[in-house]
Amino acid sequence: MGKVRVIEIHENVFAKNDQKALETRKELALKDILFINVMSSPGSGKTTALSSLINKMKGEYKIGEMDVDIHTDIDARKVSDATGIETLQINNGGLCHIDADMTSRALEEYEKSGKLEDFDIIFLENIGNLVCPAEFDTGAHKNMMILSVPEGDDKPLKYPLMFSICDLVLISKIDTLSFFDFDIQKAKENILRLNPKAKIIPISAKTGEGMDEWQSWIEDCKKNLK
Repeated sequence: MGKVRVIEIHENVFAKNDQKALETRKELALKDILFINVMSSPGSGKTTALSSLINKMKGEYKIGEMDVDIHTDIDARKVSDATGIETLQINNGGLCHIDADMTSRALEEYEKSGKLEDFDIIFLENIGNLVCPAEFDTGAHKNMMILSVPEGDDKPLKYPLMFSICDLVLISKIDTLSFFDFDIQKAKENILRLNPKAKIIPISAKTGEGMDEWQSWIEDCKKNLK
């Protein structure tokens, strides 16, 4: 009769990633660089919203942006064309996420060019997905996500992990509220039930509504970085 060996593994499978993420956070904080991970589903208006925010803030802050995609550099070029800042494209080889090691290697590219320490704020525009990105710590100081009105106010119930790990949730495209069956109050209740500490800001990149509040939130995070 054959033998079966049973082993128990207690180590967190994400332990190596979490350690790398912690190192990245500390290193960037020492350089006084705020690193923000921006997540959402495809089509939420993430690129447009980020571009609008960067244009509001670039006169006062030196901003870097890294864009994650399975293939192409379309979004990175969109941000660069819309804002005039230099962006960095990360093609993740078909994966549904980016982890702390990938982020660290991307930041090293900025460091090699001597540009990293010039930045005040770096945005990571994560891949469009509400599942995998929520599972991996990227090393960012803050996690935020965008929920667009066309997606529906029940998204927090369908993707609880994503909403539970975010410090900030933007409800975007509020200029389209009259066209969709979206209840902002219900969405807020669903989010806060999962994550009572989440900051929620309704915005419209088209009309500018909520953009000042978003900027203020980022500036507060920057002041409290160390």
